[in-house]
Amino acid sequence: MRSFRQPCLVCLLWLGLATAANAEPEIHEEARQAQRSQAELQSRIDAADDASRSMLEELRELERAERRLARENAELAPRIERQAESLNRREQALDTLEETRDALPALEARLVDRLEQWIESDMPFLRQERLARVASLRSQSQAGELSVAERWERIIEAWRAELDYGRDVDAWRGYLGEGESRREVDYLRLGRVGFYHLTPDGRAGRFWQADAGSWAALDEAQRREVRNGLRIARDRRAPELLNVPLSQPLESVEDDT
Repeated sequence: MRSFRQPCLVCLLWLGLATAANAEPEIHEEARQAQRSQAELQSRIDAADDASRSMLEELRELERAERRLARENAELAPRIERQAESLNRREQALDTLEETRDALPALEARLVDRLEQWIESDMPFLRQERLARVASLRSQSQAGELSVAERWERIIEAWRAELDYGRDVDAWRGYLGEGESRREVDYLRLGRVGFYHLTPDGRAGRFWQADAGSWAALDEAQRREVRNGLRIARDRRAPELLNVPLSQPLESVEDDT
């Protein structure tokens, strides 16, 4: 009986060793698969971490961009408000532009008429030249060859020229009268308060009386003062006070201005 059991134990041992030998490759394969699975899992975890970090950085960048845009909007808001107000004013101006254009011709005509009336009622110096300027303004307005801006520029220039007459002293040689009574005289103008003329020899002279609308004779002392005024106006004598009669009262000049 003993001799029969011993071989059986050997067989069992051999069978166990053979089974273990056959199972070892499978164990190794499972271990390798487990390692690969773990590596893949770690790779997914790392990839997820990278994606999370990228998304976090992107979120932070978006937050910074949002703050930057908020600051820019805060800075632009007043400027946009001012531009909106300017646009509103321009729109209102455009709304009244057509009405203004319709009123301009009538206003131009009134200014030219008033200028002509002023010249007609003023002292009669350079009257033909000044009235010719008015006639030119009226003809250019009727011809329509100039733009609105050019017409207004010439009207303003004409008014400025008339205003300048009240601020300077002028002397020139011209003619007085018509026909056989026409004679050469020296004119002196003191702004808009004095207008005089002397014959070239200085023996006769008159001054304009605005109230009467006519000339009045100058006496010898007054003619001497007018001669001095002519020299002053022609830069032949130093400026000085002149004792001459006024052509129109100062109160009237102040009222006109």
